[in-house]
Amino acid sequence: MQKKSLLFALMAVFVLSACNKDDDDPTPSESANFTVTVENILPVTNYSSSGSIGFLAPGEQESVEFHAGDGDYLSFATMFVQSNDLFYGFEDRGLRLHDENGNPIVGDVTSAVDLWDAGTEVNQEPGVGADQAPRQAGPNTGATENGVVRLVSELGDGFVYPADEQVIRLTLKHDGGTLFTFTIENISAGSSLPSPLAPGGWAIHKSGIRLFTDGEASSAGLEAVAEDGNNEEFINDLTAWTGYTSPYAPGVWAVHDANNTPIFVDGMADAGEGLEELAEDGDPSILAASLSNGTKASQSGVFNTPDGASGPGPILPGGSYSFTFKASEGDYFNLATMLVETNDLFLAFDEGGIALFNNGIALNGDITNLIELWDSGTEVNEYPGAGKYQPIRGGGNSGPAEGGPVVIVNDGFTYPAVNELIKITIEAN
Repeated sequence: MQKKSLLFALMAVFVLSACNKDDDDPTPSESANFTVTVENILPVTNYSSSGSIGFLAPGEQESVEFHAGDGDYLSFATMFVQSNDLFYGFEDRGLRLHDENGNPIVGDVTSAVDLWDAGTEVNQEPGVGADQAPRQAGPNTGATENGVVRLVSELGDGFVYPADEQVIRLTLKHDGGTLFTFTIENISAGSSLPSPLAPGGWAIHKSGIRLFTDGEASSAGLEAVAEDGNNEEFINDLTAWTGYTSPYAPGVWAVHDANNTPIFVDGMADAGEGLEELAEDGDPSILAASLSNGTKASQSGVFNTPDGASGPGPILPGGSYSFTFKASEGDYFNLATMLVETNDLFLAFDEGGIALFNNGIALNGDITNLIELWDSGTEVNEYPGAGKYQPIRGGGNSGPAEGGPVVIVNDGFTYPAVNELIKITIEAN
């Protein structure tokens, strides 16, 4: 009797183990419902580019190059060394790099510079103070002020400072397209108080972004620049918030068979069925209509409402689109969505799409490794994130026509790796 009970117990364990194994393994099926999620995983950034400014003795100068588009601003900070915590910079919103007509600002822009007080250390007479960088025993040794960033001209501290235009000269050169050269010169040798300009930093940004804010406390990084000419923390902060970012526009999806290429053909010119409008303007409607009315796709649709939103729109970093469909063994899948901070680039799988089943097992999981960044070949590419003819600057479908084929992008510009641009997952049930 005991042996029989033991046998039944062992059989029960075996059956339970077998059931558990079956539960873990996908069950072959002829069809499934799929949910696709498209996520914008680009970082949130404040600056499209940034960099350091070196030590400039009287008579020395430094130039930096950067790309900027209409609506971009330039900000910088560099220490007036013969002081406790003063620095040169434009007004806190920065210097706009294009005029109201979209023309680049060029030439001498020294009139836009101001001498600022970081509000972190009590001022002493310029050029003689014991706690100023040339004479202090060590960094951050002066009396703490606990103030805010203010224009020196509004301080009323009783001290006299040389005129800005006697110390520093700033010029902008437009090198064509989106490229600028910014030059900083120390011309203080002939001023009432010659002074070095200590290491600082610069950044390109949109309206509303600030390196510092008039009337608010200085950051620790700016304090180190303004008191000691130490730009390490300042540059680290800039770098952490600098990089390429972009929304994604509403897109299209299609289910089709192995013999069809419903959205594009690699190496061939756009077929004129709506890909150009999607890739240049973020408008999926024409391509969606072509797919719906044509024979290349058995199913198709638009994804245009961000998850959690009440209406259509782009997805910003951290946002996502989701959509569902039902498909069967033998079906293939593709999608297309515009990378907005470009002229005509879009994300899609290969021309033939991807198989939704493998021997009856439905596709499941992260499929980002199968996606590519494509160039529709319809508009000449500009520097990503700055181009005049890119949609955010009002230039959708208005740039010079390219007349090229649809290819994986290879235009000489630098883009993040695809797995840093987007994440696409598919869930079957």
